[in-house]
Amino acid sequence: MSGTGPLGAAGAVLRRDLTLFFRHRSDIINPLLFFIIVVTLVPLGVGPEESTLRVMAPGVVWVAALLAAMLSLEGIFRSDFDDGSLEQLVISPQPLALLVLAKVFAHWLVSGLPLVVLGPVLGASLFLPDRAMGTLVLSLLLGTPILSLIGAIGVALTVGVQRGGVLLSLLVLPLYIPVLIFGASAVSSAAAGLPVIGPLALLGALLALALTLAPLGAAAALRISLS
Repeated sequence: MSGTGPLGAAGAVLRRDLTLFFRHRSDIINPLLFFIIVVTLVPLGVGPEESTLRVMAPGVVWVAALLAAMLSLEGIFRSDFDDGSLEQLVISPQPLALLVLAKVFAHWLVSGLPLVVLGPVLGASLFLPDRAMGTLVLSLLLGTPILSLIGAIGVALTVGVQRGGVLLSLLVLPLYIPVLIFGASAVSSAAAGLPVIGPLALLGALLALALTLAPLGAAAALRISLS
């Protein structure tokens, strides 16, 4: 990796991670199954009334997406830590923040993007109005990368901790709450026929902030964890 430029190194990390993810398909399938199960169980718990499910749909889909994203977070760095390749990334002459961003992007492609695709299907099962489907997709498209970026910092801080899943949840869950609020609010506003530009703009601002700061924070956290 030292003989290539920063973009070439990031591309190599992206290709490697995607290959590893698809070799271990259970790491992809399990969060998606969790997402589907959580949403489909809601009508069994609250009843099949269409009006009730329509009101709950935005929050249910977003909460399920958030929990499914958390379920897959450890896949960003854990396998690299276990096989020693994470140390090679840290001591690489290439910018560590850029390599971290490539790993987060790979994680989002296999865990966040499927949630974006499945969201409208599960929303329809909860009688979410058609006029809110586009907003649901856009909110998930803006929000799920934020979950991966913030989660990368938490994983980087806990990667050396045995059974750090509970600690990881405690670290990232408070930071996920604004994303959940703005995402669900945008979809609820669209379902009610109200303007959605405000919540979506806030999600976009959070995404820009996370893209700027999260790779740097995760890179610093990795250096601390591996020092």
